[in-house]
Amino acid sequence: MTKPLMPKATAMWLLNFTTLTFDQIGEFCALHALEIKAMADDMHPEKIVPLDPVMMGQLTREEISAAEKDPRKRLVMTKSAFEMPSATQKGRPRYTPVSRRQDKPDAILWLVRNHPEVTDAEIGKLLGTTKSTIQLIRNREHWNMQNIKPVDPVTLSLCSQLELDLAVEKASARKAKNAPPEAKGATLRPASDAVEAEAPAEEEAPQLKYDPASVFASFQRTRDKP
Repeated sequence: MTKPLMPKATAMWLLNFTTLTFDQIGEFCALHALEIKAMADDMHPEKIVPLDPVMMGQLTREEISAAEKDPRKRLVMTKSAFEMPSATQKGRPRYTPVSRRQDKPDAILWLVRNHPEVTDAEIGKLLGTTKSTIQLIRNREHWNMQNIKPVDPVTLSLCSQLELDLAVEKASARKAKNAPPEAKGATLRPASDAVEAEAPAEEEAPQLKYDPASVFASFQRTRDKP
């Protein structure tokens, strides 16, 4: 942390129990020196209860004593033994003007038809709509389904072309990653292999075996007949 957890309460304690200057207290508590002066003169509009920064582990007695002796010294907050999670701002839902909200079903139908790899959650995040609406349109159960026509969401100004391309690229990469190994390495066979496989093999003519003695004997019997 760069400033005390409760800066005004900490400043009030430093005013009451130390001889630090307004500038020293104001810089440590991230408050203006005039506000510190108003608190010292009891002219601050709020009722502030002092909070001991030493007890809170934000300052040490040695640090306060050194700053009291040297008005130019700035207070340094004690490093906490525990890492405090930083406050992150949650993503706000996409705001869509009222005049454009009626176009969302058209954009949803366009995405469902042209990019089936994009999930409902990604469509909802891209267009600022709900999963239930997407499911109704995907299953053709929307109350106004007969009037819904697929229209590009970029044309409807519901998202930018960059946002749409990123969503489609992410979904395509996920689909390729989850594809089975045989589908990833599948390639077309050469045309020559296909022709050879389809062409029937030529049947070899049966070879007749003749016995010269039997043929001659048959010829002799035919000749000897009257």
